[in-house]
Amino acid sequence: MRRKRSCLAVLLLLLSTRGWASESSVPEQEAPPAPSTPPARSWYYLMRIEATTLALLPRAGMGEEEGYLQVEPTFILDGGRDFGINLGAPVRFRMWGDGEGATFVRRADWDTLSDWGQLVRGLLLGSNDAPLGIWFGPLEEHRLLSGHLVRRYSNRTNPDYHPAGGIFTGTLGPLYTEAFASDVLGARLLGAEFSLDMEHLLFGQPEQRGRYTLAVSAVHDWGRAGGAAPSMTLAHLDAMAVVVARPGMEAYVNAGWGGRPGDGGAWGAVVGGGVDSLSERFNLRLRLEARRQHGGFRQGFFGADYELARFQAAGPDGVPLAEARFPDGYSAFAEALVEWDAVSYGGPYKHLRLSVGAEAFSWGRVDVDGRVAVQLFQRALEVAVKGLAVGAGKPGARYLGAAEVRWRFLGGALYAMGTGGTLLFPTVEGTLRPGAFASVGLGVDNAR
Repeated sequence: MRRKRSCLAVLLLLLSTRGWASESSVPEQEAPPAPSTPPARSWYYLMRIEATTLALLPRAGMGEEEGYLQVEPTFILDGGRDFGINLGAPVRFRMWGDGEGATFVRRADWDTLSDWGQLVRGLLLGSNDAPLGIWFGPLEEHRLLSGHLVRRYSNRTNPDYHPAGGIFTGTLGPLYTEAFASDVLGARLLGAEFSLDMEHLLFGQPEQRGRYTLAVSAVHDWGRAGGAAPSMTLAHLDAMAVVVARPGMEAYVNAGWGGRPGDGGAWGAVVGGGVDSLSERFNLRLRLEARRQHGGFRQGFFGADYELARFQAAGPDGVPLAEARFPDGYSAFAEALVEWDAVSYGGPYKHLRLSVGAEAFSWGRVDVDGRVAVQLFQRALEVAVKGLAVGAGKPGARYLGAAEVRWRFLGGALYAMGTGGTLLFPTVEGTLRPGAFASVGLGVDNAR
């Protein structure tokens, strides 16, 4: 249950998992199944179009207000457990604001090869039950297996960078592998983790896979696509043991050590545990860890804030994260995922979904990020809120927030939506320009 959840569920949820910049953050409506289950069909499809007015608002007197008409078509084809595709992207037509270099279609959305990756919101080949699986699309709250290098990472935090990421999973005997690229069209984050099932290796095929594992992971940032920034390489070694295994529930303990290859003074250690409890109506995942950081290394280095921190880390120094001074010390990390649904249809859309991660450091810093989405009134009303605080309690702390409301009417085919929140735009000087966005509009689809 600790492995990545079904890629097909992720494909469908891409209707809602977007970045901070003026795009949906709420799961879409899906009606519960009929009392009698109809014969299974092999293919499903969904078509949607949204039209909204979008305003990008400067803060602290920086820049000029810009307004756009945003048209966003979407097409989804679901071919079952082993194939699915989700295509579509917002196109923004300028309505007001004639700043330097202004064009009719917003140039920053399409000015690099990586930006064309946003046309693919999801492409699934294979599944968790297959020996090989491939996934392309945006990454949101991405975790690389153990999560000690990449955790809660989003490749869309930079509002002017829209890459398509890629995830590869493979199983060969006792070896399970996951590799990912944050940008399949550019030289950016590349990482992999190799997990060895020790029970399988020593005693043959076990009744339950993955109870005792050793894993090694490495991640490298080329620092080129999405704006030039310093390169970085990290590696980590992990051991995990499941101590309680029951139908629908697991409890486990873990320990690990990591560092920067070539820099013996940069290292970190971690010990902790967690519980996964999964059912059709209610899912609960909890994780607690005690961590040690030394020489600038830290667990979760590639996290929720990374696509901004690679240019300018939170704190008073104003330097990229790869060059920022990170004090030696200890920290406590906690993460929780809660999903609840009033019906037992087992689908990806829930009446409530809460995801939050927090880390408190011995020298006074606190990092928190999370999101909550709820569906009310027979799924006609959808509300989502998300927030990010990095370096809270210290000078130069960074805060971001966004909210969205959707209301379906006329039988659910038509819906009204409104969004708003704060943004940070990387500049050519390597600094972050604060801004905000607000958007209202309508959408229509054939979902029922």
